[in-house]
Amino acid sequence: MECQEYDEIIRNLMRIAAHQESINQDQHTLIERLTAAIERLDVTQARIEARQARRLPPGARGQEG
Repeated sequence: MECQEYDEIIRNLMRIAAHQESINQDQHTLIERLTAAIERLDVTQARIEARQARRLPPGARGQEG
């Protein structure tokens, strides 16, 4: 393999690695945003369930009495 071919392969590999790093960062950012959104939804769901539990009569919650 000629030196020029070797250099071209190295340059291409470096471009691929840089692009992959960009993809990884974007993915990390997206995962953080999704995690935060899920946490907010969990809080909202807990609040809704608490409100519903206060509004329902005891027998409607699956309890006796």
